[in-house]
Amino acid sequence: MNAETLWKQMEEAATEEEKLTLGGIVAKEGYTLFYEWLESFKDKIKHYEEAEAEHISRLLKLAEEVIPNPGLISPSWSHIWEQLQRMIAAKNEVLKQVPQTERNGEWQVILDNPYSNDPIVCYPHLSFMEGAYLYGYFRADLLKNEYVRLQKIMTLIQSEN
Repeated sequence: MNAETLWKQMEEAATEEEKLTLGGIVAKEGYTLFYEWLESFKDKIKHYEEAEAEHISRLLKLAEEVIPNPGLISPSWSHIWEQLQRMIAAKNEVLKQVPQTERNGEWQVILDNPYSNDPIVCYPHLSFMEGAYLYGYFRADLLKNEYVRLQKIMTLIQSEN
């Protein structure tokens, strides 16, 4: 089984028994299948627009029903559903705040903690959707005093050798 087949079977699973059986297959297949599926879901999150927001939330709910405890596959996924929910909520917030007409051009995401010695992290050269995704990704797990900022580049001066 691969991630694409898993998506298809998840969306076709109508009964609790079918979902339970599919969850057992995922548990048996283990890390590789779940990782590939998770990456494909993150890609869906990266590219969805407002009209698809409800569908993305339904897919997350379905995933939780099929794979209720992904932490059994890998401890690093113990809280993945909550992280993805926060990520989707943050992206939805961005989609609501930035009108379609203002989404063209170059965007960047800044991540900083002004009270630490860690450097500022900047992700430049992004499309709006890439920036909204990264904003949601980092917003989901901000630590104390950290902030994440999504900015549109209005003027750019660049030099190269």
